[in-house]
Amino acid sequence: MIKCGVDTIEIDRLENINPTIRERFLQRVFTKRELAQACNRNDILSGLFAAKEAVSKALGSGIGLVNWRDIEIINLPSGEPALYLHNNAAEIAAEKGLNNWSVSISHDRNKAVAIAVATSKFTSNHTNQKENLTFR
Repeated sequence: MIKCGVDTIEIDRLENINPTIRERFLQRVFTKRELAQACNRNDILSGLFAAKEAVSKALGSGIGLVNWRDIEIINLPSGEPALYLHNNAAEIAAEKGLNNWSVSISHDRNKAVAIAVATSKFTSNHTNQKENLTFR
């Protein structure tokens, strides 16, 4: 089984957060390691935000069943993003057998985009059900 998620965000969204609530927002969404890695750069934070959304979509849960900080993305020395799942995110991934992940993040001047792909040896309950499909 292959699951994927993708998300994009305008970098301005993070730049335009009211300064009085910005710190609280950052603490709610990002782990200490992510914040240290990002050095308060909005382009990096936006990429991490998009990656968390993409991972939650690949999990099939969206943000809600998992908390923002249950999904952690830390760059390896090579610059490649590495995914660490915690708490509910780790439990959902284990239940679905999603144990092999790849995350890619990109930015331009205005937007950040991320894609997350996960694979499992399990087969989906939704495969090979052509007889249940109706086309109109």
